[in-house]
Amino acid sequence: MSRLVPDLAPWRSSRDFRTLFFQGAITFFTSFMAMIALPLQIKHLTDSPLAVGAMGAVELVPLVVFGLYGGALADALDRRRLIMLSEAGLGVLALLLLVNALLPEPLLWPLYVVAAGVSALAGLQRPALDSLMARIVPHEQMTAAAALNALRYQIGAIAGPAAAGIVVASAGYAAAYAVTVAGFAVSVLLCTRLAPAPPSPGAERPSLRGIAEGARYAWSRPVLLGTYAVDLAAMFLAFPHTIYPFLADELDAVWALGLMYSAGAVGSLLLGMTSGWTSRIRRHGLFVVCGAAVWGGAIAAAGLSADIWLVLLCLAVAGAGDMLSGLGRATIWNQTIPEELRGRLAGIEVLSYSVGPQLGQVRAGAMAGWTGTRSAFWGGGLLCVGAVAALTALLPSLVTYDSETDEDARRRRAAREAGAAEEREAGTAA
Repeated sequence: MSRLVPDLAPWRSSRDFRTLFFQGAITFFTSFMAMIALPLQIKHLTDSPLAVGAMGAVELVPLVVFGLYGGALADALDRRRLIMLSEAGLGVLALLLLVNALLPEPLLWPLYVVAAGVSALAGLQRPALDSLMARIVPHEQMTAAAALNALRYQIGAIAGPAAAGIVVASAGYAAAYAVTVAGFAVSVLLCTRLAPAPPSPGAERPSLRGIAEGARYAWSRPVLLGTYAVDLAAMFLAFPHTIYPFLADELDAVWALGLMYSAGAVGSLLLGMTSGWTSRIRRHGLFVVCGAAVWGGAIAAAGLSADIWLVLLCLAVAGAGDMLSGLGRATIWNQTIPEELRGRLAGIEVLSYSVGPQLGQVRAGAMAGWTGTRSAFWGGGLLCVGAVAALTALLPSLVTYDSETDEDARRRRAAREAGAAEEREAGTAA
């Protein structure tokens, strides 16, 4: 059992990690309420799967532009300040959703405008959050930190959608948005407790040249390239969240819609609660490809299932696969990327795990409208498995990645150890 219990070493060694854990738990719970209420409100106003899927198209461009720029900002500015300001902006957008929901006849277009704004601010914020983790957590604790962060996310992903379904059904959309506004207010206060995180010495101002430098580095590293490509393929081809309401209708199980949205998080949570063993694994590339293949296969099985409980089980298995793949990606990123490029590469990471779901929403909505809801599930899942197999063959270095022998991982570890030694010497001299 001791090998299964989550490794709490990052929690014990870093005050900032503990603060971000609580801040993120609150943000994820309240944000998920809005994330569920928003597509439900669009469905209520339009009754169109294509209109719901269009959210992905609206969010895509801001995410791409501001994700890349946010990565450059994270390398050039204080990351704590960037996180705090973007969190406050997200709270303002939640307030706009609340105001619109309180109108006698809520408007449709503000929902898309806010979705685009949320995407832009998330793109600015995520690189700062992700790159901060590599600074506040010791090198050897990266997998444990990724598991704890994912655990925090999954708790919000389970409780948030479940609460959203109850709140929307009993009190309306405005109540769900009000909870989101309150959550962001508390989150901003917690962000003020973080230690300053200034840029590295000699950091350059954000520029297209700097962004291109980060992209060239990523392109030159087949292992990094593989993590991006596998995740993009899995999310684009097998991310059907936007059509869950229509599958629930077909199965005559509207009551289970909240469970469908949270089932994947349950699977991820179960893996996270038994993730102690992942801290002792060195072949993190295997996590990436095996987890993505499980995700695609389980989504396909959900589309072929006629029983709602079997669908929920498949979605839970898919969530566990996604969690495993995410642990591998986060560990490889944090163990191999140099500090001076961390923000810009985090911007690319945001695109790899965010653009895929946005495009996947468009794919799922369009395919469901053309060929039916079930084929959008099982067809996308099978395509995902095939794409992962093809990428594994094209990028074999991803599968053979070993944190003890990879040159970039060894170089990053040496840099962290040298920095820690300098801090100890400075403290002794003082």
